[in-house]
Amino acid sequence: MTEIVFLVEEDPEGGYTARAVGEAIFTQADDLEQLRGMLRDAVRCHFPEEASRPRLVRLHYVHDEVFAL
Repeated sequence: MTEIVFLVEEDPEGGYTARAVGEAIFTQADDLEQLRGMLRDAVRCHFPEEASRPRLVRLHYVHDEVFAL
């Protein structure tokens, strides 16, 4: 695996959440800069062996919009 993808959403209570696609990794933070740091730590913890650790983290920002017809 060379890349891991996270779905990033704004938390209704403030801040952001990120959930990995295909892996059991979830984290949250108050802002995007802090979230990136939390993701680095989470990925390193989930993949302790550097040889098996993804080299890239891709953030996919999810923004739901609802409007009336």
